[in-house]
Amino acid sequence: MNKVPNRAVICDVLMEHAKTDKDITVLCSDSRGSASLAPFAEAFPEQFVEVGIAEQNLVSIAAGLAKCGKKTYAASPACFLSTRSYEQAKVDVAYSNTNVKLIGISGGISYGSLGMSHHSAQDIAAMSAVPNMRVYLPSDRHQTKHLVEALLQDEKPAYIRVGRNPVEDIYTEENCPFEMDKATILEKGEDAVLIACGEMVAPCVEAAVLLKEKGIRVSVVDMYCAKPLDAETVVNEAKGKKLVVTVEEHAPFGGLGAMVSQVVGRECPTKVINLALPDAPVVSGTSREVFDYYGLNAAGIVETVVRNLQ
Repeated sequence: MNKVPNRAVICDVLMEHAKTDKDITVLCSDSRGSASLAPFAEAFPEQFVEVGIAEQNLVSIAAGLAKCGKKTYAASPACFLSTRSYEQAKVDVAYSNTNVKLIGISGGISYGSLGMSHHSAQDIAAMSAVPNMRVYLPSDRHQTKHLVEALLQDEKPAYIRVGRNPVEDIYTEENCPFEMDKATILEKGEDAVLIACGEMVAPCVEAAVLLKEKGIRVSVVDMYCAKPLDAETVVNEAKGKKLVVTVEEHAPFGGLGAMVSQVVGRECPTKVINLALPDAPVVSGTSREVFDYYGLNAAGIVETVVRNLQ
């Protein structure tokens, strides 16, 4: 079982590149520990800015440094970064087209029992609605590494959401196909297609195995790029299928399910079911307990596919 959270991988990649690129600058809002960025602060103190619990300042300062030529990475809990700093993300980062990468840590329901104030179940919708802002939810540590390395090569704004805990490996170090803004097809099947992002990719892979035992073959798509959505892959995989199921750690409005539904409805109409968190405060518990409660697990996905294919 993997014990390395995606947030730690982000730190490792930034530290490796900061050795030779002194423009890389990391900013935190009193979150270096929870963001796993303490090693970066210790190794590169002149390339690290501690803003304190001031998320709006965090984003604006990052944008200002970017305008001075720095490659800024601003990390804060996703629940605060995507809400308290929304205007700064919209205006200072996206509208001003600054080279700021916003890192939303402990995304979704990672904070568990801390409740709705600390959950980020609206961030895909909110950030995707902002022109110029890209939105990424890597599914495991290997994909996270490739994504951060790719983002180091461009100067466009982006929002990256990662969870708090280690997640199951989808890929391996030797086998992690990655193309920027292009979804990865993990399984091919003719009956239905499962499209997921972030931590929901792993249960989709597991569900595909269970469904195959029932004689149902499904495609599995890792849509780590929520925006820009890989519409071409959505159409190619949905075309001719009896069912499309999207799975996301997000509210049922404006997220991956809504985006996929728009594409499918326009290009290749078929039945789309969106598995997501409820439009209500989420029950308290660990991530696994919450996912199980709402059927955001392999068993829930299997039940949804079987019921809707009947």
